Amino acid sequence: MKLSDFIVTESIVPQLKSTNRNETIAELVKSLEVAGKVAPKHADEIIGKLIERETQGSTGIGKGIAVPHIKHSSITEIIGTIGCSSEGIDFCSLDKAPVYSVFLLLSPPNNPDRHLEAMENLFAHLQRDRFRKFLRQADTTEAIVDLITEADEARQDSGL
Repeated sequence: MKLSDFIVTESIVPQLKSTNRNETIAELVKSLEVAGKVAPKHADEIIGKLIERETQGSTGIGKGIAVPHIKHSSITEIIGTIGCSSEGIDFCSLDKAPVYSVFLLLSPPNNPDRHLEAMENLFAHLQRDRFRKFLRQADTTEAIVDLITEADEARQDSGL
């Protein structure tokens, strides 16, 4: 599975307007709604579930990255989006540092293997300093899409 298999490019937010965790989650879910991937009638519930998930344990994994994720019955295929903040967002991260890149992932509840596969793929990229560095520098949707494409190709070329 590649990042491009589940990242909805039309929903990428290269410059988040939000300044806190809950607003960021709402902004990213709304971007998926505008892209036609989240039904308007489910958007608020999904936002609520993501925020509830965050109160159980932060998905701010450190190094300026957060990966909020849930499974929801209205989702039929794994979808995700990316939001970037030049200011940094308090996500109650494990390392207490601000978050600059947020990867939001929504999965159907009936396919846990694909959810894990998507998470593993995402974390493989996020472990690379170079990927995180270039993502933080990307300030347009096109730059983020190019980075995803390059990362997918590099991962495929390496046989992973």
